[in-house]
Amino acid sequence: MIDLKDLKEKRDIIAANIVQRNMNIDIDAIIDLQEQRGRLLFEVEQLRKQRNENAAKMKTKLDSDTRTALIAEGKSLKEEISLKEQLLSEVEKQYFDSAKRLPNYTHPDAPVGKLDTDNRQIKTWGDIPTFDFIPVDHVELGQRLDLIDFDTAAKVSGAKFYYLKREAVLLELALQRYALDIVSKYGFVPTITPDVAKEEILEGIGFNPRGEESNIYALEGTGTCLVGTAEITLGGYYAQSILDESSLPIKMAGLSHCFRREAGGAGQYSKGLYRVHQFSKVEMFVYCTPDQSEDIHSQLLAIEEEIYQGLNIAYRVVDTCTGDLGSPAYRKYDIEAWMPGRGEHGEYGEVTSASNCTDYQARSLNIRYRDNQGKVQFVHLLNGTAIAVSRAIVSIFENYQQADGSIRMPERLIPYLGFSEIRR
Repeated sequence: MIDLKDLKEKRDIIAANIVQRNMNIDIDAIIDLQEQRGRLLFEVEQLRKQRNENAAKMKTKLDSDTRTALIAEGKSLKEEISLKEQLLSEVEKQYFDSAKRLPNYTHPDAPVGKLDTDNRQIKTWGDIPTFDFIPVDHVELGQRLDLIDFDTAAKVSGAKFYYLKREAVLLELALQRYALDIVSKYGFVPTITPDVAKEEILEGIGFNPRGEESNIYALEGTGTCLVGTAEITLGGYYAQSILDESSLPIKMAGLSHCFRREAGGAGQYSKGLYRVHQFSKVEMFVYCTPDQSEDIHSQLLAIEEEIYQGLNIAYRVVDTCTGDLGSPAYRKYDIEAWMPGRGEHGEYGEVTSASNCTDYQARSLNIRYRDNQGKVQFVHLLNGTAIAVSRAIVSIFENYQQADGSIRMPERLIPYLGFSEIRR
């Protein structure tokens, strides 16, 4: 959530940001609710003051008529306060529910656009592979080598679930350990996080836990949800806390399952493992001071690049446009790996994101720090994908496939795997 004290003063800036992010939010209606809330708070406070004065008078020596009048006045005040408090509660709910929809401010250098096609390419790395045969996609490779079973998973769990088998299981575990080893050397504390979080934590991070547009699986009757990323549980770790500046930055790396409904995620670009309901991921998460966050954002991207350079998979880095940022992010970089089986002749597909969410999530989760002068202020929160395992497998299968249908393994993974290729 942004600082709601700034709604009136920065009204035009916020309105322009809403337009740039391609969102439909009535900032003036939110300001009107804020003013209604302020008036009601004042009125309730005044009525409570009158009630207290009335109660104080009742403790003094009074004649019968005066006491009767005060009793009637007290009863009337009680009823009026109850009605005003109910109205205040309703207005506050509307106000905060509406205000939560306001996006974070946007970095001035973020490209303005509506779709991922408006993202700005920053750099490319690596050589796009050429083949002396017609390459196939990871689905065909996985089925030929009996590594992935979508059909049985659809029967058992539903569409967009899968079984990994044989060497693919070892590859998943190798990728997890490979990523954890890299992030650990940069001071990230390895953490296995819960796969379930309370709805208030999801809302604080910026995820919508309910409704048709939600990408989250809610666990009915529990007030909890399956997490779509360890960003949720890592971000909730210090909710309602005041940290010491000397402890910052705090770096955590969360290994978790991720569950996403992926409503509307159909089409060729969602084929196979690229867009599924469940996958494993290692997520980097950082708590830091405001003056640290921009540098740390660049560090997260550099670590993500190191991971994919180690796998020797060609990629590009894009600066995400305003319409594709998501509400919490101030700025976001994506790495898109080359996938030879994507489209007719191969295309880039997103494999990591690195987001600087500034103090947007910290305000909702009430995560602050006490600086060296004793002042308490909100931390900045950042997150970055170390490895989204299913998409890394897509990249490896398609880039390392061979003419005979076998798949070589990246050299960096061989010590984790104990084999250099998968074949039948």
